[in-house]
Amino acid sequence: MTPLESSARATTVTALARALSATRNASAGSTFVYDDPKALARVLVSMFQKYPENYTGTGDHLVSEAFYFTDPEGNGVELYRDRPRDQWKWVDGHVQMATLYLDPAGFVNRELGGVDVDALPSTAASLGHVHLQVGDVESARAFYVGALGFDETTVMPGNALFVSAGGYHHHMAMNVWNSRGAGPRQKTLGMGVVDILVPTADELGRAEERLGFGGFTPWFDGRTLSVGDPWNNEIRLSVG
Repeated sequence: MTPLESSARATTVTALARALSATRNASAGSTFVYDDPKALARVLVSMFQKYPENYTGTGDHLVSEAFYFTDPEGNGVELYRDRPRDQWKWVDGHVQMATLYLDPAGFVNRELGGVDVDALPSTAASLGHVHLQVGDVESARAFYVGALGFDETTVMPGNALFVSAGGYHHHMAMNVWNSRGAGPRQKTLGMGVVDILVPTADELGRAEERLGFGGFTPWFDGRTLSVGDPWNNEIRLSVG
């Protein structure tokens, strides 16, 4: 198997909100990463003031510090900042991650204590990664690693799989915590499309070959290669 190009640009994962999710079917969540932790802290203050009922928790993941909310449709939303890459620890090709308690008030006070919030520059964030609730981890591995060509970066056996390209801790994560045994999704509310940019047309062609060899049925419109994962999430690859 030829993996996706190992460069920071090789796989830019862009999730598009679309009406495509349902109870007991695979659903998704988006994450937004902030380069400046002070910008993240300012957004958290705004979220806690305006949408306290949408707050669901926090996590110190060793590679990142994350805060979790839900959107009005019930999709998960993660706001986070990465720790510097030289602080990430890798063992046998897997990045070391955990979920430790992170005090949100402590984070805000650490980043904004003594800071004139109004003087901070405009908040900027980019899409960090995509979380999908799936029916089982092995089917997710066969599709996202075996066929699409992502690198497996860490795994919680039987529960969750994390994958990336270019040495990131994860661009996508698939878990069964709320969806074990789920079948194909229904076309209702939620997020059901993930766009992936690859660097060259040759890489797009190799992805099409891997998908076909893996028993999947991609279709190509001359620009975009589309395929449904085992839970009918639409994955679209294009050169960019």
